[in-house]
Amino acid sequence: MSDADRAEPALRAIEADLRLPDSVAGQRLDGALAALLPEHSRARLQRWISDGSLTVDGATARPRDRVHGGEVICLRASEEVQVADAPEAIELDLLHQDEACLVVNKPAGLVVHPGAGNRSGTLVNGLLALDPQLAVLPRAGIVHRLDKDTSGALLVARSMEAHTALVAALARREIEREYLALVQGEPVSGFSVDAPLDRHPTDRLRRAVREDGRPALTHVRIEHRFDGYTLLRCKLETGRTHQIRVHLAHVRLPIVGDPLYGGRLRLPAGADPLLVEALRGFRRQALHAERLAFEHPSSGERIAVKAALPADLRALLKLLAG
Repeated sequence: MSDADRAEPALRAIEADLRLPDSVAGQRLDGALAALLPEHSRARLQRWISDGSLTVDGATARPRDRVHGGEVICLRASEEVQVADAPEAIELDLLHQDEACLVVNKPAGLVVHPGAGNRSGTLVNGLLALDPQLAVLPRAGIVHRLDKDTSGALLVARSMEAHTALVAALARREIEREYLALVQGEPVSGFSVDAPLDRHPTDRLRRAVREDGRPALTHVRIEHRFDGYTLLRCKLETGRTHQIRVHLAHVRLPIVGDPLYGGRLRLPAGADPLLVEALRGFRRQALHAERLAFEHPSSGERIAVKAALPADLRALLKLLAG
């Protein structure tokens, strides 16, 4: 047996100190932590709670214990380092960059995390080339997610302290995220969708509105009206998977081009042939994370960034405007 075969697996220290927000009152401990520490699975959090690696107000607890909000969580654990993702020189559009965090304007079509069939060419690969120190952070420091075909602003922490602070701020709903969505239909006015979400009962790729789902709230206002279509500004109160896409489809305002929730394309009567061709050829959800605002994890300064619309969506909006 070689020395490499006998070597102990490399371990990565996992540390977090945070206070549970009042908004989780009444929830199970493991469920509340799953929202605050999304980079760790619920099963892993349950294991750490059970083995005492995670304490509540300095004492051991059980995963099923109910929380009141305000409890101090201390996590001191370790995990085996997985196969490292490879850095790749990928051009990134940085909207903000400092020693604690950065904001990337992610293009549509770029996968965020490496996975089966996507070990290279992802945002994480590009981030590791930009800053190799991100390799020691959960999910390479990425604080929240964007779907592959959603474009726009994505927040990345550059230290464990910044990551812990920003994830906690996200759970407390202190990070503002606004999206632009081009939808089929013409709502009369702005509105909110308060509808719980969870996995679709039969399709593992989809999410659905379900009475037993996790709370989800999206605020919507009208940005611009077109014939048969509307550009909406959507502000997330929560951040569930596919939240805006499912919520808008639920109120019969499906996002143009959405392959999962868009439904049948409805063309305006007498539409210009160029517009018809553009609408039929738009094969991704017309959804863009335009604005991101947050409190800087080190200085406390309010940071606000705006991601310009991608060229394909700008061109479609120009045709709709005539």
